[in-house]
Amino acid sequence: MTAEPDGPQDRLRRFATIWSRAVYQVTSTSLTRVEFEEQLLPLAGRLSKALRARTFDAEEGRAVGAALVAAHCTDPESLSRSLDCVDAYLVLYCGEDGPQEDLRARSSRLQHAMAAGYAGALRDRTLAEQEAIAWAAQSARSAVAEALHDSEARFRAVFEGAAIGIGIADLDGNILQINGALQRMFGGSEQTVRGRRVTDWTHPDDAPQVWKLYEELVSGEREHYHVEKAFYRPDGTVLWTNLTVSLLRDADGRPQYQLALMEDTTERRLLNLRLRYEATHDALTGLPNRTLFFERLEKAVTAGEGQRFGLCYLDLDGFKTINDSLGHAAGDRLLVEVADRLQSCATAPGEMVARLGGDEFVALTTGPDTEAEVDELAARIMHALIAPVSVDGRELTVRGSIGIVEGPAGERGPAEVLRSADITMYRAKSAGGNRFELADPEADLKAITRHGLTTALPAALDRGEFFIEYQPLVHLGDGSVRGAEALVRWLHPQHGVLGPDRFIPLAEHTGLIVPLGRWVLEESVRQARDWQEQYGGHPAGGPLRINVNLSPCQLTHPGLVQDTVDILERAGLEPEALCLEVTESALIGADDDLLKPLRRLAEMGVDIALDDFGTGYSNLANLRRLPVSILKLDRSFTQGMQQFPADPVDLKIVEGIVSLAHSLDLTVTVEGVETGAQAEQLRILGCDTAQGWYYARPGPPERLHDLALVDATG
Repeated sequence: MTAEPDGPQDRLRRFATIWSRAVYQVTSTSLTRVEFEEQLLPLAGRLSKALRARTFDAEEGRAVGAALVAAHCTDPESLSRSLDCVDAYLVLYCGEDGPQEDLRARSSRLQHAMAAGYAGALRDRTLAEQEAIAWAAQSARSAVAEALHDSEARFRAVFEGAAIGIGIADLDGNILQINGALQRMFGGSEQTVRGRRVTDWTHPDDAPQVWKLYEELVSGEREHYHVEKAFYRPDGTVLWTNLTVSLLRDADGRPQYQLALMEDTTERRLLNLRLRYEATHDALTGLPNRTLFFERLEKAVTAGEGQRFGLCYLDLDGFKTINDSLGHAAGDRLLVEVADRLQSCATAPGEMVARLGGDEFVALTTGPDTEAEVDELAARIMHALIAPVSVDGRELTVRGSIGIVEGPAGERGPAEVLRSADITMYRAKSAGGNRFELADPEADLKAITRHGLTTALPAALDRGEFFIEYQPLVHLGDGSVRGAEALVRWLHPQHGVLGPDRFIPLAEHTGLIVPLGRWVLEESVRQARDWQEQYGGHPAGGPLRINVNLSPCQLTHPGLVQDTVDILERAGLEPEALCLEVTESALIGADDDLLKPLRRLAEMGVDIALDDFGTGYSNLANLRRLPVSILKLDRSFTQGMQQFPADPVDLKIVEGIVSLAHSLDLTVTVEGVETGAQAEQLRILGCDTAQGWYYARPGPPERLHDLALVDATG
């Protein structure tokens, strides 16, 4: 059990709590039940005061009823529960000090007053709400009308003043309305444009999905779509647009109209086409350039089964000479004429001509039978170049080298095809030019390998991939070892050991021969010094000599003499122990400037050997002015002596050369000695020293040491 309230305020609070609990569930309020109790507590106080007042005042009851309406107790159930609560608990908690009968009678009168006040307040509230709704409805109708008027005015202003074309059509495609911009875009009257249906505006360049999108829109399956579309104007010209079509629905959501917005892109498209043309065509000749050619070539080499392609890669022979002698303007006019002739050679379907740059052109043919067509195309090109070209009053002869690649589509990429054609073209040029050659996979592989070696050369020198083998030089009289020739080798990571014939020409072409030659000279001189320290000179007296080859590039290098002097001094080797070998072909027609460094080296005591003598067709009288002390006879003169009896012609030639050399105080060294009979015959003819497999193959420096020890011990 709960204890009875102690005082009037406690009893009043208890009454308000009971009242709030009875009414709260049927009250439309956002207050909590406790907050709602606090709202009823003052009303309970007014009822308690009216119950115990000396004079009854019905106005207090009506005020409490009206307050209930103000507290959102507008549900009829809330009034009923309030009256029941007052009837049962008001006298119990608020009127215990007075006569009970009088208090109950006054309580009944307060309930009637509450009901009257509640009803009046509820009526007034309802009337006020109805009036507010009516006023709001009237205001809304006015606002809607005004908004519709403003919206229509704005739409009309936008519709007529828009820079883009706007058209409205029904779902059957009948054009209902167009603005001035759309009328101007089509260049006709409004009636001319409105007299057509949307479906009449087809164009051959329409994308396949354009009309499918249109059908989806008018059927209500799509709300809008955006495409690039061309239209025919009444005069037959073409209008290109960015077209956006939207579906307009009625208030119930049913499709009603279609709205088209058109932006005229004709000038922009023409500009883009012009820019595209300039980006894909050569400015000088008007031919397709490398970019467009690669696009066509890629399509050709990736075509479907049964398709083939043929490519002619043309480079003009001697064009640089024309540029250098007559100037670039004359060279440009020549290129324009060549381009016109080439263009006339490739007029069949599937054929095109392009300029890759400089004096390089390509001709492409595609189809199922390009094996014969590409040869015919190359022949037409060669024939077109026969007639001289007149430039600035001069008749210029034009020739070209062509590399041809032909094959089925799908086997090679465009870059690989063009590389093969380029390699083949240079093969035709190397063979004398003014011809065409067919691509050969083996030749391509050699060229690719050559290029790979060329690019790998600099790093190979830095990584120490080169090494030197030594081939002994033997005196034919007593068989003693007089020295050795240094022969550089390349230990390639993929290709294994490569001889000098594989990479020396590449090093000369790239200029790497200078640092490579300096390294070979340093290593060889150092090795010669080691030999000197190990076992001194050869039995006949004097130091063991090291022979090092010099390339033509090294001969013209300004640091040749100083580098040689520095290397000898650092190693502590006397100049007499060094022989520099220079090929005969490098000294044909040499002037004094080229011979000056050799003379300086010879004056220091360095021997100069004329290598491969007899292959350069030099004037023998020139030997007197060359600073050489040794002739190295080419092996081609002594091959006939490998068998017995020896070739009498070779014997006479060698005998004459030896006699001439000795008369000029030159010693003779023979290369390529492979048999004992050959060595004996050369000794009889008076040759001084020899080298070849008969004595020893090129090998490590220890090989020479072993041979020298054999000589020293007899």
